[in-house]
Amino acid sequence: MKPIRTLICAAAAIVIAAGAHAHDGHDHGHNHSHDGSHFSAGEPGDPKKPARIVKISMLEEGKKMLFEPAVVEVQRGEQIRFVITNNGTWDHEFMLATKADNRKHAAVMKKFPEMEHDDPNAKRLAPFNNSELVWRFTKRGEFEYACLIPGHLEAGMRGKVLVK
Repeated sequence: MKPIRTLICAAAAIVIAAGAHAHDGHDHGHNHSHDGSHFSAGEPGDPKKPARIVKISMLEEGKKMLFEPAVVEVQRGEQIRFVITNNGTWDHEFMLATKADNRKHAAVMKKFPEMEHDDPNAKRLAPFNNSELVWRFTKRGEFEYACLIPGHLEAGMRGKVLVK
C-alpha cells in the first residue's frame, strides 16, 4: 500500500507543480523560449551597446486598456531600450512578437492566467512598477507588443512596431 500512496503523492506533486509553474521554459506554442532559439520579432539586444530609448506606458481608461504610444517605428538592425511603466491599477505585461505568435500565446495564457513573464521579449509588471527590455529588430515588417493577460488584449491592449 505504501508504494501506491507514494506514487499518488508524487503524481499530485507533479500536477500541482505543473499548474504553479505552467511557464516551464518549454515552447508550448509561445512566441519565445528561454534558450533564445526562437523570437519572432528579432533578438535580445546587448545592454552594453547604445540603444534608442522608447518609453512605453501601460494604463487603463474606463473599460479600455492600452499602451502609449500605440505605434513605434524603428529601422531594421536598430537596438531599442524599451522603458516600460505600468501606470495602471492592474497587472499588465509587455509581450513583443508577431501578431500571430501573440494570439497563440494568448490562448495558452487563458489556460494559465497566472503565468508571469520576465523573458528577453516579455515583462509582467505590477501596478506602478517599471522595467526595461533591450531588443534588436533584425527583420523588416510589422510586429506587436501586447498584454496577454486574459481580457486585456480584448480590451485593446496592443501596439505596433513598424520595422523599415
